[in-house]
Amino acid sequence: MARPKMWRVMTGNKAPVFSAVLVCYNEAGNILPAATRLAETGFGELDAEAIFVDNGSSDSTGAEIGQAAAQYPFVRAVSVGQNRGYGHGILSGLSAARGEWLGWTHGDMQFDPADLLKAYRIAAGNGDTRLFVKGLRAGRPFGERFFTAGMALLMSLLFGRALWDINGQPSLFHRDFYAGWKNPPLDFTLDLYAYALAARSGLRIIRFPAPVHPRSKGESSWNRGLSSRLALSGRVLRAAMPLKRAVKAAEHE
Repeated sequence: MARPKMWRVMTGNKAPVFSAVLVCYNEAGNILPAATRLAETGFGELDAEAIFVDNGSSDSTGAEIGQAAAQYPFVRAVSVGQNRGYGHGILSGLSAARGEWLGWTHGDMQFDPADLLKAYRIAAGNGDTRLFVKGLRAGRPFGERFFTAGMALLMSLLFGRALWDINGQPSLFHRDFYAGWKNPPLDFTLDLYAYALAARSGLRIIRFPAPVHPRSKGESSWNRGLSSRLALSGRVLRAAMPLKRAVKAAEHE
C-alpha cells in the first residue's frame, strides 16, 4: 500500500488499543468541542488515542488541534501540508496510528465523536477481529436519503455485495484488515473502498444508528444542495471501476 508521507506527528509513549482518526479541513471552532466531547465520554480512560488530522486547512484548524493536544493527553496531531483529498487525510492519520483497532470519522461535529467510542465497544464486545463496524446515518432530509439509496443500489450491483449508506460514519476495523489494503483511494471514495473490501472479504458488517446533526460552524465542501449532490454522484460513478479493481487487488492478497 502506498502511504502518504506529508504528515507531522506528536507522539506519546504508550501504545493504545484503539486509534480514532478525525479528519479536519477548515474546521476552526469544531476542534476543541470534538476533543471535549471525547473526554466527556471517557475516551482517554480506555487507553485510546484520537488523531486529529489537519488536512491542509487554511484557517486556524492546526492551531486549535495543537491546543486540544495540550489540553487532552489522548489527542495526537497530524498535519498534512497540502490538501490532497479526504481519503489522503484519513490515510495520513491511519499511517500514524498505533492502535489494535482503527477507525475514523469527520471532524465537523455533524457526527457525534462519541460514536467512535460506541463503535469500539461494539467491536471489543464481540471478541472477533474480523469485524467492520459502521454508523448508519439517521435524521437526514428526504433528498439526501434518496441519493444515498440510489448510490447504494448502484454500488451494490457493481461490487456484488449489499452496501447501504456508504458514507455513514464512523468506520472501525481491526489493524489486520487495514494491513491488507492495496492502493486505497486518496479522495472521498475511501469510505466505499473500505466498506466494499470488508464486505467482499467476508468480514462481519455491524451497523448502528449514528444521527447526523446540523453544522454549527464551518461549511460543507460538497453538500451544498441538489447540484453538489449530482456532481458528487457523477464523480463516484467515474471512480467506480478503478475502485473496483483496487478492491479486487486487495481482496485476493
